[in-house]
Amino acid sequence: MQSSRRHGQRPGRWSHWLLILAAMALSALFIGVPIAVIFTYALREGVAVYFSQIAQPATLHAIWLTVLTAIVVVPINMIFGICVAWLVTRFRFPGRGLLITFIEIPFSVSPIVAGVTYLFLYGSQGLLGPLLETYDIKIMFTVPAIFLVSLFVTSPFVARELIPLMQAQGSEDEEAAITLGASGLQTFFYVTLPNIRWALLYGAVLCNARVMGEFGAVSVVSGAIRGQTNTLPLQIELLFNDYNVTGAFAAASTLALIAVVTLVLKYFLERKQAG
Repeated sequence: MQSSRRHGQRPGRWSHWLLILAAMALSALFIGVPIAVIFTYALREGVAVYFSQIAQPATLHAIWLTVLTAIVVVPINMIFGICVAWLVTRFRFPGRGLLITFIEIPFSVSPIVAGVTYLFLYGSQGLLGPLLETYDIKIMFTVPAIFLVSLFVTSPFVARELIPLMQAQGSEDEEAAITLGASGLQTFFYVTLPNIRWALLYGAVLCNARVMGEFGAVSVVSGAIRGQTNTLPLQIELLFNDYNVTGAFAAASTLALIAVVTLVLKYFLERKQAG
């Protein structure tokens, strides 16, 4: 009996390790190798050339604009996600299901389609274009246009993390706090926010990653003006089209480093949520 159990356990152990090795091999192939290639090409002419390429004014401006977009977009989407999650999970009203569907729309629409939609809406020949020109307001091919499309494509990330969690937690804690005399703000800051903080940060990290890597929608509405409306992904394409391979990979390595840091934060936040 014991012998058969031992023999029955071995295939399980072997399959367990085979799955782990397969996952590690595929991760190395599809993630590790591309990252290694990026840094190999970026550093192939030496560290001095690498940093000189990153220090080019257009690339520095692209890095700054990408970071600025994240600084503007992520907090707005955090507030939006909290408000939507609170509304959906704490209240019952007509159209609630439709609202949840609307939240998912940016995930089902191609970013390029979203960019074209904003162009048809706010462009000079768009629906609101003549009205905006009357007041000398230009949105398309400016930095605010980048903010707008980035807000659209990343709007579901925080809400999607908070809604399932808040539904699972229920509203008993908030109701108890209100019964004990807490105000609405006190209930939010001392009861609700501590309960959702890790999911909120997790959603913010995902939102930040998408903002910094967004290409399609931004390429449509920004105009890709060198040194003005080029974000880092657009700058990488521009450098590559200029046959500046080292500069393109140097800029790409910066974006890759940001992605790695984001993944590390995501990993620790997942552990905090699970714990």
